[in-house]
Amino acid sequence: MSAPVSVTSRALALLSAFDEHHRRLTLTELARRAGLPLATAHRLAGELLEWGALERQAPGSTYFVIGRRIWDLGLLAPVQTGLRQVASPFLHDIYAATLATVHLAVRDGDEVLYVDRLAGHQSVPVVSEIGSRLPLYSTGVGKVLLAHAPADVQRRVLADLRRITPYTITQPGRIGAQLERVRREGYAQTVEEMSLGGCSVAVPVRSRSGGPVEVVAALGMVVPSLKRDKPRMIAALQVAAEGISRSLR
Repeated sequence: MSAPVSVTSRALALLSAFDEHHRRLTLTELARRAGLPLATAHRLAGELLEWGALERQAPGSTYFVIGRRIWDLGLLAPVQTGLRQVASPFLHDIYAATLATVHLAVRDGDEVLYVDRLAGHQSVPVVSEIGSRLPLYSTGVGKVLLAHAPADVQRRVLADLRRITPYTITQPGRIGAQLERVRREGYAQTVEEMSLGGCSVAVPVRSRSGGPVEVVAALGMVVPSLKRDKPRMIAALQVAAEGISRSLR
């Protein structure tokens, strides 16, 4: 990877070194992941610390973590102030009725971005967190968003299907047929495709903003099994999604 040139790009490279798998980094790790000389990383990290974009994990710690200032700015993003705020009471209604893990997600490029999550009471493996990104093709909310994504996005995703669990579907033809069914039936489901022991069901959230109705998000649940109560779960998600859609309009 070529080293960033401008001061701004170098500072952004430092911040981009963090992800859901690298939540704390030493200065050496920061420099390596950002592709920067150690001295440059040291100087910029000091400035980011002073501004609040980075923090020490604890006083005197050698580990850096993302600072509160970045979180505060993130809350100003439209996906936070608009969609998440509108959807929040509906997510709580679903959670209260099912005690399952509930997700609200949007498409971010070729991945699904989780913008809200309520953790369920059931012991189900859930790998998503607020702010995390996962593949579109192996998650319930992701399949909903992929089914309604532009054709070029679908082509790129179907060209790079990787197995995550033994049950992940990696045949483009099967995924394509699933996406057609999602568009026809109005919901998506997965069975242990993202994590063993976790099944999901999801529906689209639609909005009209001065033009045709479009899918702007997906609402889903993660449960141990879909063999029982799947129609009830789908109905609850669809009622909530329609409520979110009306509020967005």
